[in-house]
Amino acid sequence: MKDPLFQPIRINKLEVPNRIVMPAMHLNMAKNFQVTDRLVDFYAERARGGAGLICVGYATVDEQSGSPGNIGAHDDAFVEGLAKLATAIRENGSLGAVQLNHAGRYNPSIFMGGKPPVAPSPVPSRLTGETPRELTVEEIQAIVDRFAQAARRVKQAGFDAVEILCGTGYLISEFLSPLTNQRTDEYGGSLNGRMRFGLEVICAVRDAVGPDFPILVRTNGNDFMPGGVGRKDLAAFAEALVGHGADALNINVGWHEARVPQIVADVPRGAFAYLARSIKERVSVPVIAGHRINDPQVARELIADDLCDMVAMGRSLIADPRLPEKARTGREREIVHCIACAQGCFDNLFQMKSVECLCNPRAGHERDRRVERAPERKKVLVVGGGPGGMSAAVAAHDRGHDVVLYERSDRLGGQLWLAAAPPGRSEFSELAKDLASQLAVRGVRVVLHTEVTESVIQEEAPDEVVLATGAEPLAPPIAGSDLPHVVQAWDVLSGRAYAGRRVVVVGGGAVGVETALYLAQRGTLSGEALKFLALARAEDPQELFQLAIRGTKEIAVVEMLNSVGKDIGRSTRWAMLQNIALHGVKVHKSTKALEITPEGIRIQTPDGETQDLSCDTVVLAAGSRPYNPLEEQLRKMGLSVHVVGDAGKVGKAFDAVHQGFEVSRSL
Repeated sequence: MKDPLFQPIRINKLEVPNRIVMPAMHLNMAKNFQVTDRLVDFYAERARGGAGLICVGYATVDEQSGSPGNIGAHDDAFVEGLAKLATAIRENGSLGAVQLNHAGRYNPSIFMGGKPPVAPSPVPSRLTGETPRELTVEEIQAIVDRFAQAARRVKQAGFDAVEILCGTGYLISEFLSPLTNQRTDEYGGSLNGRMRFGLEVICAVRDAVGPDFPILVRTNGNDFMPGGVGRKDLAAFAEALVGHGADALNINVGWHEARVPQIVADVPRGAFAYLARSIKERVSVPVIAGHRINDPQVARELIADDLCDMVAMGRSLIADPRLPEKARTGREREIVHCIACAQGCFDNLFQMKSVECLCNPRAGHERDRRVERAPERKKVLVVGGGPGGMSAAVAAHDRGHDVVLYERSDRLGGQLWLAAAPPGRSEFSELAKDLASQLAVRGVRVVLHTEVTESVIQEEAPDEVVLATGAEPLAPPIAGSDLPHVVQAWDVLSGRAYAGRRVVVVGGGAVGVETALYLAQRGTLSGEALKFLALARAEDPQELFQLAIRGTKEIAVVEMLNSVGKDIGRSTRWAMLQNIALHGVKVHKSTKALEITPEGIRIQTPDGETQDLSCDTVVLAAGSRPYNPLEEQLRKMGLSVHVVGDAGKVGKAFDAVHQGFEVSRSL
């Protein structure tokens, strides 16, 4: 039976060899709008991996439409760089497209020398905190022409297609939405008036590139903005786009300001494909579904079930550029899945850094982090089977070394299993499995249930030792912490300890928030149960909603700082705090835990008063410290020792994976 994922499809007169599209994502790898070698290397690697169509960008249509970190398409001076990128994609086996966009009110003035952003109406942006300047009709028409000229440059550079971004809260969608378009002229008012700007852009681009050059449009299926544009009007817009020249529709979801999670791990795989389906049923051109499609089986099922014609796999191909080819050749167990952590991609962008990846240390460093064969084969002993240790073992093997990994527990993965315990975080367990699979397919020898001692060292006789022994939880100096109703968060998350009905979590960092969410959802309806009861109409929908968010435990978090979750990445933090509130977790900020008593815990409130909180269980989530019992002994034995991850300094999984890779890459 033919694999639906690897059947060709036509967009206009362009035949795409398979149904996998790498959608445009801002990588912050361009420099002063110019294509860089780093950008070329990044996309060349994805082309070699087998994606049918790679869309780069977004690219700017004028200097107010983006930042210098965006690819430039607003001047002929950028054509040479674009051509270099198009050639790299084509010569490595994929087709290439460029997405064009104008950020509108989402472009901060700092990127424009202090000039205010522009928009259909002067409605402040919650994303940037700035109020844009309203465009005149003459300026609107000039921007329409700039889209057309930028598209001409894309074609001139040798790309196979162009894409216009009409969603996500950028300029075209700002015209479409009544939230941001309060105009009374021909570009405002009714839906037809609000669609006008976007449709004029498509028509102008079609005139610029000719009838046979494919035009894709990335547009929302729902903007998830209260009072914004919903599914019905967006479906009408999609039909109008096709009627005005669009050859394919790439269905996006939400605005950057929307409070519906779109990219984080608790979004189920393929959850938004229903939006692509509702548009596919109304148009005759190929429809692409995207967001949280990180596995070939999910992708092929969406296509086979007629929800879409193609799938957009963006961060999935950052995590594993070879995903398409592995799926095509029956090597799916070798895929390293994106886990939607956002630690290296979106969080990096918020810090004005280029995109990287927790799961793939080479992402964004394709040239300078090549793993080359070592001049001398060595025996490498890796101690610890968490993410840092497994990453180190993989890189050491790829260098040509003889590698053995010891893990004292019964499974590989370390703290990834703790990270996977809270609701919506199960993708972290996928990384544990994927890294273990990387060891297995390479034939790396793994020894479980074994503590590394001096006798093990003598038996293995390594030339190099990588210590990735992780961390251990801290026991804060609080009186009463040895009482029987006090447990560690790690023990709760791992299932080694249970909590009573009333729980106080001491510590509001990442582990404290995750533990609170884990406990708050105990006793709530599962997704499967919720669907069954909804289909059976067994309960009122509002009652089902309450049963889905109210569990059987009362949870409170006590945190000394004035906010919780400060060590959680910006991309994920807001959604987790939103869930904390949704599930009724009480948060005591700027509050000190004074003493744990048999009845509960005594705290000092922000105004200095003492208060007793009654509870059945106190959960300690006060951080962790490096666990590194071997380094000193090994150095005394004269061994070459390298410490990675939490064993050296407590950090994130991103740090452990990258450090393990970098250490072994140089062995």
